[in-house]
Amino acid sequence: MSKKTIEYAKKLVSQMTIDEKISQMLYESPAIERLGIPEYNWWNEALHGVARAGVATVFPQAIGLAATFDTDLIEKIGDVVSTEGRGKFNEFSKKGDHGIYKGLTFWAPNVNIFRDPRWGRGHETYGEDPYLTGKLGCAYIRGLQGDDPDHLKSAACAKHFAVHSGPEAIRHEFDAKASKHDMYDTYLYAFKRCVKDAKVEAVMGAYNRVNGEPACGSRTLLKDILRDEFGFEGHVVSDCWAILDFHEHHHVTDTVEESAAMAVNNGCDLNCGSAFLHLKDAYDKGMVSDEAITAAVERLMEVRIRLGMMKDYPSPYEDISYEVVECKEHVELSVEAARRSLVLLKNKDNFLPLDRKNVKTIAVIGPNANSRDALIGNYYGTSSRYITPLEGLQQYLGEDTRVLYAEGCHLYKDKVQGLAEEKDRFKEALIMAEQSDVVVMCLGLDATIEGEEGDAGNEYASGDKLGLMLPGLQEELLEAVAAVGKPVILVLSAGSAIDLSWAEEHVDAIIDSWYPGARGGKAVAEAIFGEYSPNGKLPVTFYQGTENLPEFTDYSMAHRTYRYTNENVLYPFGYGLHYGETNYDGLSVDKAESDVNEPVEVFVNVTNDSRYTVNEIVQLYIRHVDAAEYEPGYQLKGIEVVKLEPHETKKVKLTLSPRDFAVIEEDGSCVAVPGIYEISAGGQQPDDRSTKLTGKRTERIEIARCGEKTGVDY
Repeated sequence: MSKKTIEYAKKLVSQMTIDEKISQMLYESPAIERLGIPEYNWWNEALHGVARAGVATVFPQAIGLAATFDTDLIEKIGDVVSTEGRGKFNEFSKKGDHGIYKGLTFWAPNVNIFRDPRWGRGHETYGEDPYLTGKLGCAYIRGLQGDDPDHLKSAACAKHFAVHSGPEAIRHEFDAKASKHDMYDTYLYAFKRCVKDAKVEAVMGAYNRVNGEPACGSRTLLKDILRDEFGFEGHVVSDCWAILDFHEHHHVTDTVEESAAMAVNNGCDLNCGSAFLHLKDAYDKGMVSDEAITAAVERLMEVRIRLGMMKDYPSPYEDISYEVVECKEHVELSVEAARRSLVLLKNKDNFLPLDRKNVKTIAVIGPNANSRDALIGNYYGTSSRYITPLEGLQQYLGEDTRVLYAEGCHLYKDKVQGLAEEKDRFKEALIMAEQSDVVVMCLGLDATIEGEEGDAGNEYASGDKLGLMLPGLQEELLEAVAAVGKPVILVLSAGSAIDLSWAEEHVDAIIDSWYPGARGGKAVAEAIFGEYSPNGKLPVTFYQGTENLPEFTDYSMAHRTYRYTNENVLYPFGYGLHYGETNYDGLSVDKAESDVNEPVEVFVNVTNDSRYTVNEIVQLYIRHVDAAEYEPGYQLKGIEVVKLEPHETKKVKLTLSPRDFAVIEEDGSCVAVPGIYEISAGGQQPDDRSTKLTGKRTERIEIARCGEKTGVDY
C-alpha cells in the first residue's frame, strides 16, 4: 500500500454517509455516482484459471499443480490467469457488465492443509505439507497480483482462514479444536507466508468455528493473529453466508444484527452473503461503531483504487484485451502444466513408455476415459476444446493404431443405463480388452462426487469420501479386465489419495493424472508413449485404507500426514518415478556446526541417468534428532526444480534459514533449539517406504546447531 492510495481511500470514505459505507461492505457493491465509485461485484474465482465467467484457459486442478513442486511454473500460471482476468474485466466493463464472476478480486488460492484424504475439497489445495503449501500459495499470489503493489493486476485471497478441512456436511456448525502447537506448526504457517512473503491482498474466513469462535468473527484469528501477529494490511471477506451461521448454526449470537456486528467488530470487512444487509440496524442499536465500519470500508476502497477502478488512478493493465483469453501460448502452458503434474506411481520392469510400433490395438476403458468432468475439477472456466484420455490417444495414434473404447461402468452407480441390469457395460469392457494388445484403464473420481458441500455428494457425505477405495464398480471392473491377461496401465483421475493396493500388486503401470485441465488427455497420451518422462511427485500421502487414520472430525495432527505418521502408507508424500533414473551424491554443507541464528547452505549433485530431459524435484528434509514427542519427524524445508538433459549432472545449492530449523513448542512459540539435525536430500522423502519403492536411499548428513535456545520470527 502506498501513502497516496491510503489517503485517497480515506478521502473517499470521509464523504460517504453511513448507509453508503455499509453498502460497500456487501459483495454486490452499488455505485456511488457522486463520488465516482462504480458498481462492483467482489465475488470471482480463479482456482486454476478464471472460473465461472465463460471461456478461459483451464489449467490442472490445484492439487495437480502442487505435484509439480515448481514455484516458477505456478507463478507463471498465476500471471496468465490474471492476464485473462484483466482481459475479461476490461471488455465486460466496456459492455456495462459488472456482474458476479466478472471482477478482479479472485478468491484463490486455497491454502488449507489437506490433513485427511477423505476431505472432498482437498483437491483445491496444494496438499498436506505446510511448507510446500506456503511456497506454492505465495507463487500463485505473486502471479495473480503482479510486481507493482501500487497497481495490482488482480487481487488474490488466501482462504479459508484458518483451521478448515472438513467434514463438509457439518461445516456450518462444526467446531474445529486445535492445540496451539498444531495451529502454529501446521494450520497457520501457509497463511503467514502468504501475508508476509507474498503480501496477499485478501484473506477469507472459514465456515466452522475454531476453538469455539466462528472463524469469520474470531477475534483470536482475525485480530490477534492475522492483524497483530502477521501484520496483515488487506481486507477480510467472509465465506459465503458464513456470518448467518453465527446465530443459525453455531448459536454464538441470537440475531442477524448481533452476527453482523460480531463479524465487523472482530475484523471482517466484506460480506459474501446477506448478513450485512442488517448492519445498519446493528449500528442504530449501538452494536457496532462508525469507526469500525469506516476502517473496513477504507480497506475496501484502497484495494479498488490500486486495481484501477477510479478514473483518476488508472491501471497500467486496462489495455489488456480479450484476445489474450485462451490464446495459443496460454493453452500450451496448460498442457505443459498437465505434463509436469503427472505422477508415475508404478512402472513394472520399465513397461512404460510404450513403443507405438508394437501396439496395433489399444483398449481405453473406464468411466473417466472420455469424461470432461474428470479433466477439470471444480471452480473451473469453460474451455473451447477438451481432450480426454481417449481423445488424446486417438489424436496421438492417428489411423495406424486402432483405439477401442468401453465405458465399463458408471463412476459410482451399479449401471450406466437407467433401465439396464447391473454391470451393464462389463462384458463390453472385457470384449475390448480381449481384442487389444494393451489396456488403458481410466478410473477414479470427479468433482461431482468429490468436492464442496452443496456442489457435490451422493452416497459420499456432501462431497467427502467415506473411504479410500475406488467408488461403485470400478475396483471390480479393474480386476475383471486385468484377469483377461493383457498388460494394463491404470490412469487415475482424482483429486485425492485412493487406496490402490490391488493395482499396485497386479497392474503393469500406474499414472496419477489428477484433474489435468481441459486438454489434459493430450499430456496423458504423450506420457504413455514416451514423448516425455513424467516428473511429478505426490503432494499427499496415499494410504492403505483408513484403519489407522484418526476420526475425520479430530483436528489433532497426531497420526496424520507424512510429518506425523508412517502407518499403512502405500505411496508416500514426495514420491514419483521417472522413465529412467535420477541419482544424487556429494551432499555437503558450508559448515558442520553453526549457531542457531545462522543460515546453512546445502549442496548436492544431481545426475539424470536417463535418455529423457527431466525436471527433477530436489527435496530437502530436516529432522530434529532429539525431537520432543509432539514434534513432527522429517519435514520438507527446501525444494528446487532442476532441468537436466540426458546424462547431465548439476550441483544444486539450497539455503536453510533459522526459521527452517525452528521448532514449534507446545505453547505455539517458534524457537531455535540447539542440537543435532539430520538433513536429507534426494528425489523423495527419506522414509523406508520410499526407499523400498524406488530402490534408492536419500543422501543424509548430520549437523550441529549451537548456542542458546532463542525465539525466531514465525
